[in-house]
Amino acid sequence: MLAQVNEYEDLNIRPSQTPSDNSSSLDIYSAHFGLTERPFSLLPDPEFIFWSKAHLQAYTMLEYGILTRAPITLITGDVGAGKTTLLHHLLKSVGSDVKIGLISNAHGDRGELLRWVLMALDQPAPADATYVDLFANFQAHLIEEYAKGHRVILIFDEAQNLTSESLEELRMFTNINSNKDELLQLVLVGQPELQEIIRRPEMRQFAQRVASSFHLKSMDKKTVRKYVAHRLDVAGAERNFFSPAATDQIYESTKGVPRLVNQLCDLSMVYAFTRGRKGVVQHTVEMVLNDGAFFAASLDSDKNGLTS
Repeated sequence: MLAQVNEYEDLNIRPSQTPSDNSSSLDIYSAHFGLTERPFSLLPDPEFIFWSKAHLQAYTMLEYGILTRAPITLITGDVGAGKTTLLHHLLKSVGSDVKIGLISNAHGDRGELLRWVLMALDQPAPADATYVDLFANFQAHLIEEYAKGHRVILIFDEAQNLTSESLEELRMFTNINSNKDELLQLVLVGQPELQEIIRRPEMRQFAQRVASSFHLKSMDKKTVRKYVAHRLDVAGAERNFFSPAATDQIYESTKGVPRLVNQLCDLSMVYAFTRGRKGVVQHTVEMVLNDGAFFAASLDSDKNGLTS
């Protein structure tokens, strides 16, 4: 565990420096804090994954669904909760006997969904092909992969955007499986409203095929402290230069949503850097909030609480 900076520690204040050009600013930012890379990027990065209890449980359910050949696995969570990061880790971890097609933000009618699927599997989907032709190609590909000893898994990210009709079509895809032969598995990842859609009475048959599911919640205050220290450690920091009070303020302002925690931590580091400080204290975070630099904070006053 990295040592915590004291809230009232001498922060080694010095005149801020202005980079000579934009290309060097990130290098100066990293060198200023003694880091090898930016610790709080908004881009999903499996190298920075923090295994909180909730994320470990979510990933375990993902693995369970795949290993037990569950027809449908369901993972939900609020925006920015870390679902996509878990998916990227999964994609790096699967064996060579598993063929994965990743479909993000699929939309459109019945035929277009099948085209998205075929393209994700690197299969042709001619514009002039009929639905029957496309489905025949899809089924033939699954059988071919099965003959090679491969399983095919379709992962739908942002699956809350799928209509009830599209979800029903996905259920029909699983009918290709027969007896003990699983040619296809589905993994649906999306926001909480995905669960609401699947719980509708008309979706009963789909819900019955969901063999593995988990809802990923936001982090609590204690977990946010560990999360911040972990990401700094991975980025090469010799100590945790966020004071406990600063980290608690970040938790209160983000409600523990990982993406928002990253954003506010990053902005706080920028503020500390421009003022020549080697640490982030609560006052630094408050300046970010008071200046309106953390845009998500404005949602708090509009909606009486962050709703990532």
